[in-house]
Amino acid sequence: MKKVFIIFVATLIFAACKTSDKKSESLLSKEAIEKAKTDSANFTSVKWLDSTYVNLGKLKEGKEVEVTYRFKNIGDKNLIISDVTAGCGCTIPEKPQQPFAPGEEGVIRAKFNGSGHGEIRKEVYVSANTNPSNSHTLVFVGEIIK
Repeated sequence: MKKVFIIFVATLIFAACKTSDKKSESLLSKEAIEKAKTDSANFTSVKWLDSTYVNLGKLKEGKEVEVTYRFKNIGDKNLIISDVTAGCGCTIPEKPQQPFAPGEEGVIRAKFNGSGHGEIRKEVYVSANTNPSNSHTLVFVGEIIK
């Protein structure tokens, strides 16, 4: 019975190791990201499937809102999103960690905390290995009401 238990535990440990290896393969190293940004042989093209300008209309003050921007890799190299930042602390963007193969689609998400009052204009900046420009600006606007 002890042998069966030991074999079972060893199998679980082995399976857990295999699972974590696959996860780490999908994430890119800092070196791979840097090379994709600077080596023009790795540049690709992106198509924004939704508008890069989103009007959210009237927003309730203090209510968190999530904005999404869908894109597609229309080039022949992997699309690597190297950085996603916001113009202010009230907007928290989410950077995709994995590369996007040619033809694959993805989403950039940003959460806005609903602070302020009156009309707002917020920008999210995306850096990727794209040509002709590796910098993309995504904008959302709205009016915060009480």
